[in-house]
Amino acid sequence: MDMKYDFTTMPDRTGRDALAVDAIGANVDWAIAPTAPKDGFSKLPMWVADMNFCTVPTIPEAIIKRAEHPLYGYYIPTDEYYSSIIRWHEQRNGVTGLTKRDIGYENGVLGCVSTAIQAFTAPGEKVLLHSPTYIGFTHVLEDTGRVAELSPLKKDADGVWRMDVEDMDRRLRTNHIHLAILCSPHNPCGRVWTRAELEQAMEVFRKNDCIVISDEIWSDILLNGNRHIPTQSISDDAKKRTIAVYAPSKTFNLAGLIGSYHIIYDTYLRDRLRRQSAMSHYNSMNVLSMHALIGAYKPEGHEWVDELNQVLSHNINYAVDVIQNSFDGIEVSKPEGTYMLFLHCEDYCKHHDLTIDELIRMGWDVGVAWQQGEPFHDPWGIRMNLALPYAKVVEAFDRLKQYVFHV
Repeated sequence: MDMKYDFTTMPDRTGRDALAVDAIGANVDWAIAPTAPKDGFSKLPMWVADMNFCTVPTIPEAIIKRAEHPLYGYYIPTDEYYSSIIRWHEQRNGVTGLTKRDIGYENGVLGCVSTAIQAFTAPGEKVLLHSPTYIGFTHVLEDTGRVAELSPLKKDADGVWRMDVEDMDRRLRTNHIHLAILCSPHNPCGRVWTRAELEQAMEVFRKNDCIVISDEIWSDILLNGNRHIPTQSISDDAKKRTIAVYAPSKTFNLAGLIGSYHIIYDTYLRDRLRRQSAMSHYNSMNVLSMHALIGAYKPEGHEWVDELNQVLSHNINYAVDVIQNSFDGIEVSKPEGTYMLFLHCEDYCKHHDLTIDELIRMGWDVGVAWQQGEPFHDPWGIRMNLALPYAKVVEAFDRLKQYVFHV
């Protein structure tokens, strides 16, 4: 592939505050981190959902330019911040009519989820999610005293994850649920929902008078030509009942800078959410985070993301091919978005008399730092991050073939 940007170099992040690297073997007490590899094996960080690529140069350029001015006092978000978001969504997702009024800052997608849960439910109430479930949603619900009601995604005859709208409807009605979290694209399964699927889901939410938090943080990471459909574009009703949450953090590797935003068109939802958010006095943008977003959403950012998606598609296609042809007993569905693979290892483990923890440890021992799937509600699951240079992905799967799945 002829590339303008460098996706073949893997920078050394050791000692650079990188959770994905420095937590391996560190015995941290707040995360299930991989143990250190055995002697002779380098670390291949494939667990935390950030990338092993340098970001687009316009981001550090924007940060450095602002940092060179030696005053960092109180400030206001600029018109350029809002116009950058508006242009990005118009050009990437075909969104029209978005205004500054509809956009609000958030200290992370999960911060917005927490605020929305507190604004529209009471402790002890249930919130509908799909399973497998992003671990962050689970933590937010637990921390706020809410209860997850899980509607399992089901694989069709082609191995494609699908929403079960009849199950969703039954759970909403039976439990009197009026708030749901929709992950689009889905993490960890990697589905990019079609318009028809979103139409069916949003009709179920409409019938049950259910507010929807639509986590669209992965909406720029699209594989093999798939296209993202914003939930709010499905219908007038969907536009009114949806709190959509976005961020440049997954797209451009900016999680350490903190900075997300919501798009809310309905006045009642917007006022209620923002009032709840203001009560904590924590939800304030960092001035460098604002300039990072402006740098990300420049024309060069569009070029960079387009190239990134080609690289990630190549990585995903290679990995899925190896798994399906060489790892008997390991189930995997090819993701359509995100850079995560979600493996189901039940048949393999039972055939070889292994626990899932033993299998995971075998990978860790040879430096493949993959992630346990149990927190995502699959007790036989493993999640893998493929946002590495292609050569490193090949190296990881060579190790898995030689040392882990060799029996």
